[in-house]
Amino acid sequence: MNEDALDSLAAAVRTADTTVALSGAGVSTASGIPSFRGEDGIWNDWDPKTFHRRRLDADPAGFWADRVELRAELVGGDPEPNAAHDALAAMEGDGHLEAVLTQNVDGLHTAAGSARVVELHGTNRRVRCEDCGATEPAEPVFDRAADAASAGTDGGSLPPRCDCGGIYRPDVVLFGESLADAVLAEAQRLARESDVFLAVGSSLSVRPAALLPRIAREAGATLAIVNFEATPHDETSEYLFREDVTTVLPALWDRL
Repeated sequence: MNEDALDSLAAAVRTADTTVALSGAGVSTASGIPSFRGEDGIWNDWDPKTFHRRRLDADPAGFWADRVELRAELVGGDPEPNAAHDALAAMEGDGHLEAVLTQNVDGLHTAAGSARVVELHGTNRRVRCEDCGATEPAEPVFDRAADAASAGTDGGSLPPRCDCGGIYRPDVVLFGESLADAVLAEAQRLARESDVFLAVGSSLSVRPAALLPRIAREAGATLAIVNFEATPHDETSEYLFREDVTTVLPALWDRL
């Protein structure tokens, strides 16, 4: 690890009025959650069209049966926050971090104690009714759906339904859907207002989240990237760490 660069980044964060972090799949994989893209990604085993908005509309029972299997792959190991989550939460708690913008849907930033988390793609810890908009914790709804799927039933059992009769859906952004306007606007505002922008564990290749570092950079922020693989923003970053987020972020926190 480049100790001098880390010392310099810590000094920049320490003197910044606003530091914002954007987290991607590389923060979650350290907790045992598989990534969606890449050599061992989820989409190598699943066709993304399986979870497209059109599939939910046309075949809600089939969508839910497959979503139950996908969820088992994603959360079956009961993942817990790792050292990177903990470091970001500690930075926020001590006034060194304004917010976490995350592309992840696992809720681990909140579980680690981060108070201000902008979930760009929603969360798999909730479901939402398509008709009335009511939300519920995901686990009991998925448990009902899993029981129905294993029994081979459909109709009233799959898809799971709200008390109003509407169909529940995972409270995440599906293929074929756009990010919520209010969520994207808040993320863009925070990026624009940041003095230091930390992009951690993200390939920075999926829009519109991939545009946030550029927004921050064009507004004058110092850009730091922590990611094993190259990103489209590497050349414009002041700090670049090709290392594990669970090593770099705790080391950054130690210096603060």
